[in-house]
Amino acid sequence: MTAAIHVEDLVKTFGPVRALDGLDLRVEPGQVMGFLGPNGSGKSTTIRVLMGLLRRDAGQATVLGQDPWHDAVELHRRIAYVPGDVNLWPGLSGGEIIDLLGRLGPGLDQGRRAEMIERFDLDPTKKGRTYSKGNRQKVALIAALSGHAELFVFDEPTSGLDPLMETVFQEAVGEMLSEGKTVLLSSHILAEVESLCDQVTIIREGRTVEAGTLAELRHLTRTSVDVTTTRPLAAMGAVDGVSDFLAHDEHRATFAVANADLPVVMSRLAGLGIEAIESQPPTLEELFMRHYAVDGSDRSAAPPDTAAAGSAGDRP
Repeated sequence: MTAAIHVEDLVKTFGPVRALDGLDLRVEPGQVMGFLGPNGSGKSTTIRVLMGLLRRDAGQATVLGQDPWHDAVELHRRIAYVPGDVNLWPGLSGGEIIDLLGRLGPGLDQGRRAEMIERFDLDPTKKGRTYSKGNRQKVALIAALSGHAELFVFDEPTSGLDPLMETVFQEAVGEMLSEGKTVLLSSHILAEVESLCDQVTIIREGRTVEAGTLAELRHLTRTSVDVTTTRPLAAMGAVDGVSDFLAHDEHRATFAVANADLPVVMSRLAGLGIEAIESQPPTLEELFMRHYAVDGSDRSAAPPDTAAAGSAGDRP
C-alpha cells in the first residue's frame, strides 16, 4: 500500500542554514503519527514542504502518492491543514471563513460543521478581526474537522486553546481514528501525542533520530521501580541493568531498570520477599527529553523553525 506521506533524505536550506538535513518520515494510511522535536528542529519546515508551501532542495517527498510542490492545488483538496498560528480574513465572519476554507479544501459536512461549532463553543457570527488567537484556532480546526479530507496535518493545532478546548480537539481526533483517518500531528503537548498517536517520529537538527511505535521506543528506555521488601535491598544496586539506585531505608528503594533486564531484576526482587512494588513505564516526555539535550545541554533556547523565512512566498 502506498504511504500517505513518504519522505526520504529531505533537504531544505535557507541561505547558510540547513533546516532539513536528510530527514526521513513515513506515515501509513489510517495511522496517527506524532511528530516531535524541539524548536528549530525542522518540524514546521517539513510540514510546509509537505503542503507545497516550500520547495525541497534535495531528497524525496510524496503526499497521497503525489508531488507536494507540483501537485499542490490538487492535494489541497484532499488535505486538511491547521498551522499553529492562524490568520483570518478580518472582514468575514467566522462562519463565512469556515465555509470558504471548505470550498478551497476538501469540502464540508454541514451536520458535522454545526456539531463542531457547538463543541468548540464558537460564535460564528463575529468578524475575524474580533477573534482572539484561541478563537482563530477554533475556526481553522472546525473547518478541518468538518471536511472530507483524506489526510489531516496539524502543526501545533491547539496553540492558544484552553485545556477544555484541547480536550474537545483530542476527542474529535479520537473519533477520526475510529474512522481510519490518517493524521500527522506536531505538538509540544506530549500528553496529547501520547493519548492520540500510535507511532512517533522524533527529529532534531533536521534529522530523524528515532521512529517507531510507542512500545518500540519504550524498549530503548528504562522503567522506574519503587519497591519494599522483607529482606535488605542494598545488593540490588549492583545488579546488571539497575541504575539510579536510591535506598530510602534498608527495605525500601527506588531505581531505574533497563527494560531488557526486567525479568532478571524482578526475579532477584522476588527472592528478597516483595511487600509492595510500583513500576512506571517511561513516558513519551522522557523519550523526547532524551533527544532534546545535546552533550547534556538544554536546547530550549534554540531559535524557532526557520521556515518562516520562506513561507508561501517561496512559490513562484
